[in-house]
Amino acid sequence: MTDKVAIITDSVACIPREQVEEYGIEVVPVQVIFGEKTYQDGIDITPGQFYTLLRQAKRLPTTAASLPGSVLEAYRKASQKASHILCITLSAKFSGMFNSATIAANMARETLPGVDIKVIDSQTVAAAEGLVVLAAARAAAEGKSLVEVTEITLDIMKRVYMFAALDTLYYLVKGGRAPKVAAMASSLLKIKPILTIRNGEARPLTNPRTTTGAIKRMIEIVEKKMVKGQPLHVGVMHADAPDKAVTLRNEIARHFECVELYITEFTPVMGAHTGPGLIAVAFYSGD
Repeated sequence: MTDKVAIITDSVACIPREQVEEYGIEVVPVQVIFGEKTYQDGIDITPGQFYTLLRQAKRLPTTAASLPGSVLEAYRKASQKASHILCITLSAKFSGMFNSATIAANMARETLPGVDIKVIDSQTVAAAEGLVVLAAARAAAEGKSLVEVTEITLDIMKRVYMFAALDTLYYLVKGGRAPKVAAMASSLLKIKPILTIRNGEARPLTNPRTTTGAIKRMIEIVEKKMVKGQPLHVGVMHADAPDKAVTLRNEIARHFECVELYITEFTPVMGAHTGPGLIAVAFYSGD
C-alpha cells in the first residue's frame, strides 16, 4: 500500500474501458433488473444487449444502486494499491449509490484501518460524471494528495455541463417520469426534446424536430456555455445510436478545440428511463 490516491466510481459514469484501465479506476456496477433477472451493468450485460431486450420488453426494466457490500469490496481492492481513496458517485437525486458508498466508507473504518476514504456526490450523471472522475484520476496519477484531488474534483463539478437529445418521450412517460400528453406531443410534432442535467436535476431545454436540428442546437449550446479561448474536454454518448454519435463528435471536432473528445455508450441504467436513440454531450472548458 502506498500514499497514492485511488479513484472509485460507478458504472453510470460511462467511462471508456481503455481509460478505466489506464488510470486503474475501480468501477462499481449498478444493477439493471428485467423481470426476475438482475444484471450487473457492464459486467454481464452490454448496452447493445440491453437495448435489444428493452425494445422487446412488455414491462420496463428497473434499476437499483449497488449494495454497500459491493462498494466495500471496491474499497478493499483499491486499498491494496493506495492508502487514500476518493469515491465519486452519480447524483444522489437519481440513485442511492452515494448513500451506499457512504455506508461502505463507514464500514471500512473497521475493516480497512489506516485507509482514508472520501465520498463525493458528483451532482450529475453519465459522461458528465465521467469527465469529473477522469479529471480526478489524472490528478491522482500525477501524485497529487487526496486534498488536492478533491479540490480539483469539486472545481470540475462546477464547470461541467450535460445536454441530451431524446429520440422519444415514450420511455420517460411509461416509467412515470413525464406526462402522457408530452409523449403525444412528441409523437405528433416529431420533436427531439433536449434535456440538461446540472446540479443534480434534469430539466427540458428546447424541442428541435429532427436529429440534425438537435445536433445543431447542441453545438450552439456548447458554444454559448464554453469559456472562450479555453480548450474543451468532451464526452459524446449514445443509446444504441452510434452513427448519430459519430456525426455529433465530428461536428464538435470541427467547431471546437478539444483536448479530450471521446464517444461512449449511454449506460443501460439511464437508458432504461430514456430509451434507445438518445445522443448526448458532456463537456467543460479549460484544464
